[in-house]
Amino acid sequence: MKIILINGSPNQKGCTYTALSEVAFALEKEGVESEIIWLGKRGVPDCTDCGYCEREETCVFDDEVNRLLLSADEWDGLVVGSPVYYAGPSGAITSFLNRLFFAGGRKMVGKVGAAVVSCRRGGATAAFDRLNKYFSISNMIIATSQYWNQVHGSTAEEVKRDLEGMQTMRRLGANIAYLLKLQKAGEKAGISLPEPEPREWTNFIR
Repeated sequence: MKIILINGSPNQKGCTYTALSEVAFALEKEGVESEIIWLGKRGVPDCTDCGYCEREETCVFDDEVNRLLLSADEWDGLVVGSPVYYAGPSGAITSFLNRLFFAGGRKMVGKVGAAVVSCRRGGATAAFDRLNKYFSISNMIIATSQYWNQVHGSTAEEVKRDLEGMQTMRRLGANIAYLLKLQKAGEKAGISLPEPEPREWTNFIR
């Protein structure tokens, strides 16, 4: 079992990383492998609707998006972390997820998804809601915790002093591990994902 954690902050080991690390700590305590991927400072190209992924099933921009798509069979879920900018997630993580899910949404079916947000004071729930939209449109299983998955602080040290936030991260990790174990037990018992129906597309313009 393996979970990928995406750090969508421009700071490699800041507040968002601190929250994700606490999730990773809880996952590994439960025997689940984890890997934190930092998107870096250089910026992330957004989707250009070029149609390349429809033909090739990978993105025209060859970066971490393609690495995750090509290794999708090797991991069981995503935890997406972002700082809060103007009550929304960072541009980098938004562009990354736009391309990841547009090019590989079919590969996300049945995987576990969770969002983590870091803010100084406000806007966390709006950013949290925005990130969860990717999971809820892709037949993923959304993991929850004892509170909305958010931490508060302007520095990594301040985030560590947000005891409730850090506990929420640990509980999130434990709940993700629980869901993965349930999935594995279900597979052994012969329980598979529901068969999809042929997709219906409704056009509201008549």
